[in-house]
Amino acid sequence: MPEEPRPDRITDLSRLKAFTNPLRMQLYRLLYAAGSATASQLAEQVGQAPSLVSYHLRKLAEQGFVTEAIGRGTDGRERWWQVASEEGWGFRESELAGTPEGAAAVNAVTKGLVDSRSAQYRAYLDQSAAWGREWADAAFSSEWMLDLTAPELAELNDELQALSRRWRERGKAARAAGDTVGREHVSVHLYGFPFRP
Repeated sequence: MPEEPRPDRITDLSRLKAFTNPLRMQLYRLLYAAGSATASQLAEQVGQAPSLVSYHLRKLAEQGFVTEAIGRGTDGRERWWQVASEEGWGFRESELAGTPEGAAAVNAVTKGLVDSRSAQYRAYLDQSAAWGREWADAAFSSEWMLDLTAPELAELNDELQALSRRWRERGKAARAAGDTVGREHVSVHLYGFPFRP
């Protein structure tokens, strides 16, 4: 059986540090959702100068997170960008946080991710009435209290990732087949972490 595709695993601190800049995180997320875009298009969405956005896209490209979208440009004046891996990226804190510099980078990136995801969900909540009843009834926010060991939590993560990949591939196949009516980008945020009451 072929191995399941996995996110690009960051094991080099210099690569992770690319995402300590909040604008780079925002640009990556927008590019991931759009599939491909130009620096000018992304600049409009983030309210920054195209030259600044181009600079940060080049920095992300240097670390292998984004790449030029070949064949997208029609006039050669502007570069189109795309994420380098459809699987995204991830890291293990234990591999990168062994030094004060590593711990600071892991902390900054993790908090940046939480802030970005929280802002995205708050934006949805502010606009939820405009999405209509069907989407309001389909959207969810859930929390489960489980009693697990660390290996069980890791196994749960693997199962959730496999499930998410299956649904992502289903949506991509439907879109490729022309089934686009009512199809929207959907963001699913799940967190799993230990706590002591």
